[in-house]
Amino acid sequence: MSAAAEGHEAQSQDILAKVHHDLNVWGFPDEPIDLGFGPVFLKTIVMTWIVMVLVIIFTVSATRNMQLKRPGKLQLMVEEMFLFLRGLAVENLGTKKANSLMFLVFSLFIYLLFSNLLGLVPTMMSPTADVNTTLGMSLSVFILAQVLGLYYKGPSYFKHFVQPFVFFLPINIVEELSKPLTHGFRIFGNIYAGEVLIAVLLGLIPITATIFGGFIASVVWLSFSIFVGFVQAFIFTMLTIVYISMSSAESH
Repeated sequence: MSAAAEGHEAQSQDILAKVHHDLNVWGFPDEPIDLGFGPVFLKTIVMTWIVMVLVIIFTVSATRNMQLKRPGKLQLMVEEMFLFLRGLAVENLGTKKANSLMFLVFSLFIYLLFSNLLGLVPTMMSPTADVNTTLGMSLSVFILAQVLGLYYKGPSYFKHFVQPFVFFLPINIVEELSKPLTHGFRIFGNIYAGEVLIAVLLGLIPITATIFGGFIASVVWLSFSIFVGFVQAFIFTMLTIVYISMSSAESH
């Protein structure tokens, strides 16, 4: 690496460090802490609880006074999202399986959507920008898919590991184990990269306004980040439906 490239890299790191310091008005520690079950980032835990509270407020507000003749805007929004996701689930899983899993599918999409968008608020962070969150969710989906595969197909579920030939056993095992990794890293990479780029913009634009120690980034980039947040929540949810469908379908 040339001296100029090293200088640019060092300058970028200094900019990111300064922006993160300015945004950390809540005083979260930069290093993980040990809560007795392993090292975790305190900021991720706090942001996760904030997301859960926001999801509860949103869903309760949308369904508190449900009406058939004159539904409110929030009710219509939630109903459209639910019907859209249910249509995808029915198409891939069938009506019976889809109805039994809609609580998971809808909750997963709403949680991921709020998590992805929270990082766009000054001084906040997306829980999905922490790889521990996304890998934990993808591993949970992976385990659920295996359990449902055994539940619906019994011991015959393991036949797909030796198809089309027994020699494909190692390849099929590697393919199966790679699913939670790609599932979790995909959303983490996109959300984390978006937050890093926003931080770079904040450090490079001197006229950026400040709010509570944070900044208002480019409107265009924020709009794109909102779009990415929606897309990544949809992709993760759709892949969850697909993985469960692949493991529980009659023919693999």
